[in-house]
Amino acid sequence: MKRIFWFLFAGGIGFLIDVGVNHLLLTYTPVGPFLSRIPAIMAAMSFTWFINRNRTFEPSPHSLAVEGLRYWTVGITSSLINYAIYSALIARAPIQPAVAIVFASAAATVYSFFGYSRFVFRHKT
Repeated sequence: MKRIFWFLFAGGIGFLIDVGVNHLLLTYTPVGPFLSRIPAIMAAMSFTWFINRNRTFEPSPHSLAVEGLRYWTVGITSSLINYAIYSALIARAPIQPAVAIVFASAAATVYSFFGYSRFVFRHKT
């Protein structure tokens, strides 16, 4: 239960970072809703790695470089799923970007939990 709590906590704050950076970029720069997601996702993923490494799963038995590579591999794959769903919703449905982020992030959350727990932070038993 502790893992789920911290994973959802990290994801919740990561979600707020994602939406916040996305909103700031849309409001104060000329970038559109598609390009603004890239730095927003990167900022959110950097925060979630820190929390997931230190609270959710504990550091992996791998070197920091290998752990980071594995984390970013799952994270980027999850982000591509997130971005694809977000883009499809923005292009096809008359909804606000923040609402599209909610649906896209929910789908990516399930994928990333299993990826992080099984591929990144798995300890041999």
